[in-house]
Amino acid sequence: MSTFAYNTAARPVALPVVRTRLHLTRRGRAVFTTLAALPIVVGAFVFALNGGIAAAGGEQAGQSFAYVTVESGQSLWQLAETLAPTADPRDVIADIVSLNQLAGTDIEPGQRLAIPAQY
Repeated sequence: MSTFAYNTAARPVALPVVRTRLHLTRRGRAVFTTLAALPIVVGAFVFALNGGIAAAGGEQAGQSFAYVTVESGQSLWQLAETLAPTADPRDVIADIVSLNQLAGTDIEPGQRLAIPAQY
């Protein structure tokens, strides 16, 4: 027999638990940040495109409007008072400018303007 005696009843030795922290390199952080931000960027892009399409179509899609041709010397204020005498002319002007996508309140003789359906 050998001179070394083995103890078969020995307890297993508990090894210490080694916890490591995740270390990302600069490149790894850039890749991780890009991958995390990608869905947000794509969502914003899709939302912006869809918003533009919705604004172009608007609620007026498929509706027919009455049109008025601007007379010489006529202003939007006069037009608003003629179209809706009981309404506030500022509201009527705002609706006409919005519907016709005018840059301002300046109009020219002969210009054809769509009139909102409620007037």
